[in-house]
Amino acid sequence: MSQMQLILERQWLHAVVLAGLIAVLSLVSDLDGMQAGMLWGISTPEWFWLAIALAIMHQVFVWFCWRTQLHGYWLTRILGDLGFSVYAVGFSILGISRVVAVFVLAISNRDTLPVDLTALRILAIIALIPAVYLFYSVKRYFSFKRAFGIDHFDEGYRSLPFVRKGIFRFTRNGMYTYGFLLLWVPALWYASQAALCIALFNHIYIWVHYYSTELPDMKRIYGEARATAPDGPA
Repeated sequence: MSQMQLILERQWLHAVVLAGLIAVLSLVSDLDGMQAGMLWGISTPEWFWLAIALAIMHQVFVWFCWRTQLHGYWLTRILGDLGFSVYAVGFSILGISRVVAVFVLAISNRDTLPVDLTALRILAIIALIPAVYLFYSVKRYFSFKRAFGIDHFDEGYRSLPFVRKGIFRFTRNGMYTYGFLLLWVPALWYASQAALCIALFNHIYIWVHYYSTELPDMKRIYGEARATAPDGPA
């Protein structure tokens, strides 16, 4: 495969599924409850599409940086030793913005879910617990550098043993399974239809990233047998 083919590997899957998700979001965004509310002079539909745009920007940014570095060393050739740091800053800004957008959307669209608020807030707390434990486990056992994908930049990380402590005892995909529960918290806490829809979108869309970008990368970095083993990379 050419370098460009490697960079674009399985991105057809990313594009096709994303197009389908956007089509569904366009349909549900016209529902009355999804239109209600405004915050800081910006309407709920505007916050809704901003939250979607930030999620797409974040995942496209990660794909571009990972693939161009893995298959062409683009970032480190241009930025030298700062390559990973610059990528990590961009990742963090977009990732935090992605989360904040869901919180803001939930506040803008609050009280649009016709469900008992106490019950929803209990569910929000339940969702928050594994999300917090996930981030604790990353900091304590895994490191945020590895979570950001430093193995695409530094070959020394590719020989480290896989982490099976903390929340990673229960799943090799802790970030995707539990980390994105954080986005359900504001949707449930503020009883927001629009934020609940975006939380679901984010949780589905991150798995699109896994199958179209991360899993193929792991197979090339660690070998297919190691990457897909039950105790393979998280």
